[in-house]
Amino acid sequence: VQLVESGGGLVQPGGTLRLSCLASGFTFSSYGMSWYRQAPGKEREWVARITNAGSSTNYADSMEGRFTISRDNAKNTVYLQMNSLKPEDTAVYYCNTRIYARDYWGKGTLVTVSS
Repeated sequence: VQLVESGGGLVQPGGTLRLSCLASGFTFSSYGMSWYRQAPGKEREWVARITNAGSSTNYADSMEGRFTISRDNAKNTVYLQMNSLKPEDTAVYYCNTRIYARDYWGKGTLVTVSS
């Protein structure tokens, strides 16, 4: 299993970014996918989840309405569209899936929200 995140960078407050996570090594369309993030000095926190077919999504309260998770099973890719970014959204963002009770993680992509 390999998960590779991309799309992070420096953005001004109020800006937008779209993160991508390219998955390989497993049947992508069979598993739900999640995004997590870890801010400096804080614990990793869950951001959003999408079911295997993309028919259902869930978000942490602080991201609801600003972030959108989606997936393209033909491209083995899950996305996180982030709008109205705030300085407190600064973190390393990780892609995650759980297969047979084991969690798999990418190496993360850094998002910095600053003027």
